[in-house]
Amino acid sequence: MLVVDDHPMMRDGLRATIELETDMQVAGEAVDGAQAIELFEALRPDVTLLDLQMPHVDGLQALTAIRKLKPDASIVVFTIYPGDARVTQALTLGATSYLLKSARKDEIVAAIRAAAHGQQVIAAEISDELAANQGRAVLTVRELSLLRLVKEGMSNRLIAESLFLSEDTVKTYMKNILLKLGASDRTHAVTIAQRRGFIDS
Repeated sequence: MLVVDDHPMMRDGLRATIELETDMQVAGEAVDGAQAIELFEALRPDVTLLDLQMPHVDGLQALTAIRKLKPDASIVVFTIYPGDARVTQALTLGATSYLLKSARKDEIVAAIRAAAHGQQVIAAEISDELAANQGRAVLTVRELSLLRLVKEGMSNRLIAESLFLSEDTVKTYMKNILLKLGASDRTHAVTIAQRRGFIDS
């Protein structure tokens, strides 16, 4: 299998855990998404354990590229991000399973083994998050762009200038964002969006 994570200690820990199993072997390790794509093409592992937040090419970009190389690739996303928007995006792009880095060693091993047989494993916390937000409206690309600028502390006027919109249009977008997220104000909207994985923390 292929282990992809930009933290050396995390890779070392995963390798040690995996290589205790008689039916598993780490064929390669990648430090970012770009190297993950290269190694996947060269090694064609049965399972890829993939972090999302990495420099240069992130996990979602790597996931997309790997699935183009091999549409039925077994990919277990292994990340600190439980937000339902990020989970949904990863699964839509073709992730086989989704685990949090808080998972126990036996849960990681079981998920890898299941993925090798084409079976999906979703962490319980993530399943709960998906269920809690099922049916809720998603944010559009424009709304996400606006919310990222709100996160940077920009006023409506500055956001309007940056996105080439009128200030009234920005206010309308903000009302829609607050409604969709169930937020009480701009700061609350950013907090919810970060928790759910719409924007980075």
